[in-house]
Amino acid sequence: MQRITLFVLAGLFSTGAFASAKCTAHPKAEWMKEADARAKIEAEGYKIKKFKVDGNCYEIYGTTQDGKKAEIYYDTKTLEVVKSEIGK
Repeated sequence: MQRITLFVLAGLFSTGAFASAKCTAHPKAEWMKEADARAKIEAEGYKIKKFKVDGNCYEIYGTTQDGKKAEIYYDTKTLEVVKSEIGK
């Protein structure tokens, strides 16, 4: 029984590693301001439903210009895309 519990817990913790992206850690003073990041992302045609900080990344949930779901992780300093998942 203990082995099963440990196996389940190990599985739960390992799935979290796949959910987020690994962004470069920059000093907070070097981060692009959130308002500027939002404006730049929206200027690229994304409609942002949720904007948040995830570790060292900016993360958005929203839609593309053609209405596809988008989850994108950005570098907080350069706003380069680190990881993206665009729905169908």
